[in-house]
Amino acid sequence: MDLLAVLFGFINLNKPGYFISWSIIQISLANLILVIVMVLIFIVALFIPFPGSKDELAKPTSNPEPMVGSAISTAGSADFSNGMWTATIRRKAMSLLPPSKLLPDTQPAYVASWIYIFGVASLAAFGVAIVSGFLIALGGVDWWHTNAVGHFFNSLHMWSVELFMAFIVIHLWGKFWMAAWRGRRSATWITGVIAFGASVLECFTGYLSQQNFDSQWISTNGKDAFNGLGVGAFFNLMNFGQMLLWHVVLLPLVLVLLIGIHVLMVRMRGVVHPLPKQAVRGKAARRALAVSDNLDWKGPTRRYDIVKEASIASLVVLILVVGLAGLLSSPNDPPITIATWAKVAPADFMGTAASELAGTSETAKYGPPYNNGSGNVQSLLISPQKIVGVQLPIDPANSFVLGPLSKIAPTDAKLASALSTYNAASSSQKESWDKAYLKAVEKVTFSPSGTPSVPNANDGPVPVLISTELTLARSGALDADLLAQHPFYGTNFTKPLLFLEDGSYFASVAKADHLFGTQWGVMNETGSYPGQPWLWLYTLWYQLPGFRNSPNVDLIAVSLTGVATLLLLAIPFIPGLRDIPRAVPIHKLIWRRWNPQESDEAGSDSSSLV
Repeated sequence: MDLLAVLFGFINLNKPGYFISWSIIQISLANLILVIVMVLIFIVALFIPFPGSKDELAKPTSNPEPMVGSAISTAGSADFSNGMWTATIRRKAMSLLPPSKLLPDTQPAYVASWIYIFGVASLAAFGVAIVSGFLIALGGVDWWHTNAVGHFFNSLHMWSVELFMAFIVIHLWGKFWMAAWRGRRSATWITGVIAFGASVLECFTGYLSQQNFDSQWISTNGKDAFNGLGVGAFFNLMNFGQMLLWHVVLLPLVLVLLIGIHVLMVRMRGVVHPLPKQAVRGKAARRALAVSDNLDWKGPTRRYDIVKEASIASLVVLILVVGLAGLLSSPNDPPITIATWAKVAPADFMGTAASELAGTSETAKYGPPYNNGSGNVQSLLISPQKIVGVQLPIDPANSFVLGPLSKIAPTDAKLASALSTYNAASSSQKESWDKAYLKAVEKVTFSPSGTPSVPNANDGPVPVLISTELTLARSGALDADLLAQHPFYGTNFTKPLLFLEDGSYFASVAKADHLFGTQWGVMNETGSYPGQPWLWLYTLWYQLPGFRNSPNVDLIAVSLTGVATLLLLAIPFIPGLRDIPRAVPIHKLIWRRWNPQESDEAGSDSSSLV
């Protein structure tokens, strides 16, 4: 870095610009240089020979046809397209996925179950979710909070996502009981599971982006797991702006790519053959069945209009989503602000503010990524949290109390004197005052006008500081100040949310809404709306005896969920797990309308063991 500074230190484009005036034109030197460079590039492009311009040309054909998997040839036997990346990729793509597979008009006769419908239903719901997300973007990030039309579009988005996740889970269930990884389809299974995982993360960031109470509670509780993994500073659930960008830009791109790859693999390999209705015994028979599963289906087929099916599925999903959105709407519980807290539960606010000042709050003792405390440090053999260290330094006493108060001290002589006295005191003196006030504030009372009255104690200037902090909070200025500490868009709610979490009022509201972990709250939504039941596995670990009281429970839950996910991915390669669908004959219900005799009569080698 020092070397770069020496080499390029003479360039500082942040200095005031230099402008040139000529006739009616005024242009900055920087723009003039850019225009000159553009002109020079254009001139150079006019005169420099183009690579390959003297190569042998292809002879036109007398009856040109669209090229499908073949290249144009010149006179002689040499292939004109040899060595061309484009031609190589085209030939490979056409061999793997010819039009008859990409847009088929037939399908195997055994595809005669509603279970097969949930794949295309998932795609239809995903499409509606994307379009409804576009509609929300028309009005901006807070439109749906303040406008009835925006709220309706948000309702469309929520219900399309609920349908998408429901359909994709049912689709995953169906493919598991079909043992759909058979016949060299393991990559299809793996991409599907990864797409499901990406969908969970996409929905999770969507919940965090709502900026309502539910998103506040999810973010403050979810942060512990991510902090335990050591990534909380870089994937900050309380930074709603970051979560929004992940939700609307990064993850949708990843999800579209994964779904696209998954669908192409399905089209390339086709749907898996039915499992045998009778148990296959003997190595030779199992080997013959495996060979059969690898082959393309040669048995009876049915007509299949894939475009019509997709259109009908999209229409049905759209009708369902519009109906649910119009009838049931979507949750919109307003977020809790520090101003609300200070007005509704002033005693809790004052006690919490005093604990921040004394350094005894949860945040003050938390540990990385906020400080060097150890109160919430988790480890399993190692502690990623400690390894990453403090990346989002927060000193609650200064950030939540002393800093905001110092900004209004110039206009409040009493406050200025109290701040000066407190700041000039020794650490032991501050500790003594803080302890005395923390004990006294437990008996605080309020006049009809809301003025606090704390019993006298040897607490020095602390009563003035906390009383003024309460006034500041009630006015809404403290909310603004904690956000103003972050420049630009002000969408990072880390500090106000940590402050709220340290009090008991925030948790009492969540408990009333059944959002507590012991209430399986990670899965719940406010009111009677469905939440995130697809998070049941992650939430399960918090309910198990031995885990739920562990100081490392978040890291345990994340680790075990990660192990379970890896097992789900690796099912095609794990004997025993991959054989469950054979042992539990749910597949017989899926293929109950399929008569293997039909295939035998048609001379199908690929299904002779089915």
